[in-house]
Amino acid sequence: MLLSSVAVVAGFILLVWGADRFVLGASATARNFGISPLIVGLTIVGFGTSAPEMLVSGMAAYQGSPGISIGNALGSNITNIALVLGITALVVPMTVRSGILKRELPILLLVMVLALLLMVDGDLGRGDGLFLLLGMFLMIFWVIRLGLRERDTGDVMSSEFDAEIPEGMPTWRAIVWLIVGMVILFASSHILVWGAVNIARAFGVSDLIIGLTIIAIGTSLPELAASVMSALKNEHELAIGNIIGSNMFNILGVMALPGLIYPSVVPDGVLSRDYPVMIGLTIVLFLMAYGFRGREGKINRIEGGLLLAAYCGYMFWLYQASV
Repeated sequence: MLLSSVAVVAGFILLVWGADRFVLGASATARNFGISPLIVGLTIVGFGTSAPEMLVSGMAAYQGSPGISIGNALGSNITNIALVLGITALVVPMTVRSGILKRELPILLLVMVLALLLMVDGDLGRGDGLFLLLGMFLMIFWVIRLGLRERDTGDVMSSEFDAEIPEGMPTWRAIVWLIVGMVILFASSHILVWGAVNIARAFGVSDLIIGLTIIAIGTSLPELAASVMSALKNEHELAIGNIIGSNMFNILGVMALPGLIYPSVVPDGVLSRDYPVMIGLTIVLFLMAYGFRGREGKINRIEGGLLLAAYCGYMFWLYQASV
């Protein structure tokens, strides 16, 4: 048990560091090749913050624990909105002015509904996984087109990405960090899943609950760090954009992996508890961030506290379900 606990803690630490190095290397490389900061931010940074979830879910499915994979995808989305944005809004109340974000939020809801329709039969098979993976590539294509159309319109996200993406890093160094980040992500995901599965079996907790809680919180640490730091720099759109982009990648990319690698039935509780919570929180985020009647969207400290309270309530619900 001690060795498994050490593996989980070490896996989380390496996972966060590896994701940071991967994003640094990938974004610097893309910028050096002349890709605009807005395109880099909307694609590479969004994908990079979901890299921990993808590697962990892929490794868990490969090792025969699809419950961890599905729980990680749904749990990370719930954690990103309720815990990460809740904490971020408590630290710095956020204002949403970006037209890009207001286009992405309805797409995120649509993606969640489509994925739900695939799972409503109680199975997550290879056909479902292929459909979700195709959806991920279509989403990337749509985001690139959106970024190309909006990069010259002065959208506030463009300047925020421009300030954050490293400039002047030699290409060879950026490629080295890209490779190092990928290797660390792969190794740390293997260590983390091994430790988490051992702990789950020792306590008699289901793989799904482990994925929804410990794994989801751990793999959401990059989003928490990125969102809080962005908000402290007054880059509110970047803080919320990281969450929206990561959640879309989680549904389409992360959820596709258990279907492709280890087709299985959808665990009990996913369709009746976890999925409705995820969609409900996404609708709440939409109402908070969109802004109506010409007003700017806002997530203030009271709303941040409500999101955090909702997350605590959800954790208690999971606890009740596991005892």
